[in-house]
Amino acid sequence: MPATLETLRHADTNHAIEIAERVWWVGHVIPEDKFQCHVYLLEQGDQSVLFDPGSRLTFAHTLRKVEEVVSLSAIRYYVCHHQDPDIAAALPLIDELNTRSDAAVVTHWRAATLLKHYGLKMPFWLVDEHDWRLELEDRTLEFIFTPYAHFPGAFCSFDRSTGVLFSSDLFGGFTEVPQLVALDESHFDAVRPFHEHYMPSSDILDYALSQIERYPVEMIAAQHGSIIPQQLVGFIIDKLRHLDCGLYLLGQGDTDIRRLSQLNRTLRDITETMLLYRDFRDIATRLLEVVQRSLPVTHIDYYAALPDGQVLTLAAKARFVGIVDARVPDTCKFVGRTLSDWKRAHVDDTAPSNHDLHAEGFCLQPETSSGGATIAVPLTAQNSEQIEAMAILAFDRRPLITSSTAQLIVQMIEPLKIALEREVIYRSIDLERERAYQRSIRDPLTKLFTRVYMQDVMKRHLALQERDMAPSVAAVMLDLDHFKQINDTHGHGAGDRVLEQVAELIQSECRSVDVPVRFGGEEFLVLVIGQTLSGATKLAERLRVGIAEHPFDIDADSPLKVTASLGVAQLKPDESLEALIHNADMALYEAKRAGRDRFTIAE
Repeated sequence: MPATLETLRHADTNHAIEIAERVWWVGHVIPEDKFQCHVYLLEQGDQSVLFDPGSRLTFAHTLRKVEEVVSLSAIRYYVCHHQDPDIAAALPLIDELNTRSDAAVVTHWRAATLLKHYGLKMPFWLVDEHDWRLELEDRTLEFIFTPYAHFPGAFCSFDRSTGVLFSSDLFGGFTEVPQLVALDESHFDAVRPFHEHYMPSSDILDYALSQIERYPVEMIAAQHGSIIPQQLVGFIIDKLRHLDCGLYLLGQGDTDIRRLSQLNRTLRDITETMLLYRDFRDIATRLLEVVQRSLPVTHIDYYAALPDGQVLTLAAKARFVGIVDARVPDTCKFVGRTLSDWKRAHVDDTAPSNHDLHAEGFCLQPETSSGGATIAVPLTAQNSEQIEAMAILAFDRRPLITSSTAQLIVQMIEPLKIALEREVIYRSIDLERERAYQRSIRDPLTKLFTRVYMQDVMKRHLALQERDMAPSVAAVMLDLDHFKQINDTHGHGAGDRVLEQVAELIQSECRSVDVPVRFGGEEFLVLVIGQTLSGATKLAERLRVGIAEHPFDIDADSPLKVTASLGVAQLKPDESLEALIHNADMALYEAKRAGRDRFTIAE
């Protein structure tokens, strides 16, 4: 009676176990071996089939279990899915025990070219010469060609009557603790590293899986690892479809499968992070979590060159808001320079003399005061030596740079370059949009706000004031005295120079909440937000004194003396902006009539 999933979990592996109708597991569990090899028997009277007979290490146990079901003489076919000794080394022993003249080794011609070197008396029955089918007592065995997974003539065997797939190397796994049947989805953690290193490429694996999916598989009798029950078949196939293979291509001499598998997962997660997230803060947070699996990094800061030559700082402590600041670490001053400059500096310059430059291009710098360390990773432009960005990985203590650490850092470079290039593009667009906006709201000569912007701001302010939600507003209107004489005597260029310097004086006296406006010609207006009439009056006096005492440089033999007249008004309840400006303007003309170089408060 075939075992249920529950009984398979607790089955006694010292005996043959029926896993499906007339399908038996007859392998042997080698203690403390992560690479378990399984043997299966298809019971078909005197036409019985033994799949992947096993090695010399396990054959005595396999033979005993086979004979619990049928005698060895009942086996006619010995399927060898490939030629590796873990499944074929027992063939010479079988050849010696075999008494049947019709017994045969079932395999692909490519495997037969190697298996023949065992010097077997049994002939080969080639699947590719028999229409990929073998007729048996009560069923037909179908063979599925899965080339290059893991060798050119690779194939699987499928028993349609039970839905069992004898999968050869496909769906194998490394099991820390021998486990006959996979219990849950966590089994993929054993399957992943086996395929990542064993299968040459994702395309080859994907093709093999597409061939297998054409069949109604209900159980996978894996050659290595564990039997996969029906409820996990679809899940495992789907997960394998998204797997990166050819793991040793990442190795650069490192052949540790677990370490390379972890590196592969890290790189894949980095790539997926950039695909899934748009905001750089989310990307940076996720990248840190991924990198921390392999390195004891506390945080990562980024510095990238903007098109105008400035450096964009994306610091972890500032939550990656992105600021343009001239204050960057000495290492990041190489942004905009070349890799040759970077390498040369580690030889010639004194500043980075305590840096440990690695052959991969990154450098380790100990932080002597805190006992920590940083790793600076230069990121170059595509097909260029120019350093476009720098990633600074911070550590609490100096890390040990092993070959696997170096590999991880090197493999991070391309994804980081893409993430930062994308962020620089977004930030450049934002900066250009901001510049365009500033150009639209600021006077091109004085850089003060325009009347259009002032009206827009005050429209919203007055709307809030109607709901008693806005602070008080006062206005200071300023007009330069005898400005026409400056233009007539010294020229309009000199007049523009005076206006620019007056604007600078106004900016220096205003707070960030105030709205300084070039109202027209030589006339300026400051909307003083959140101040009483007294505060606006004090501002008017500071502006009057500042202008009167300022030596205006107009490229003449001596500085020019300029004075201004000012009017001050307070916005009254339910008063319009136009009324406020009118009142300040009338106060200004009162100051003019009173002799200039003074301010007057509107009645």
